[in-house]
Amino acid sequence: MMTSRNVTVALRCILGLMFVAGPLWTAFHAVPEPGLPPGAAALVGAFASSGYMLPLLWTTEIAAGVLLLLGIAVPFALVLLAPVIVNILGFHLVLAPNGLPAALAIGALELALAWQHRDAFARLFVSPAGDGRRAGEARSTPAWEIPS
Repeated sequence: MMTSRNVTVALRCILGLMFVAGPLWTAFHAVPEPGLPPGAAALVGAFASSGYMLPLLWTTEIAAGVLLLLGIAVPFALVLLAPVIVNILGFHLVLAPNGLPAALAIGALELALAWQHRDAFARLFVSPAGDGRRAGEARSTPAWEIPS
């Protein structure tokens, strides 16, 4: 019987495997590269010719993927992958729509895992005053009346 924990582990391993295998396959040319529309090809070409961006991207993806596969610091791995996934979604939405279904699946995996680990992210949504309110909640007293 699949429990919620088993589903979470399976989703974590799928996302982790995608971010370990994908960059390695690409870096070592293990799979044929798909044809890209001109704008997408120009962007990927610029990343490649910089000598900086693709190694940084691949290192980040592989490191986060390994953390996910091992189940170590999962919230940190999700934070590392969040901007990568936003850019994957944007890239496919704007430049290479053929890959949009896969990009949406990756985004859904990230969101599902973030939801499972939402307690780890709760402090991000607490007001800066540290008064225990969540972002958007009204104060019971005005800010100028709360002692510092």
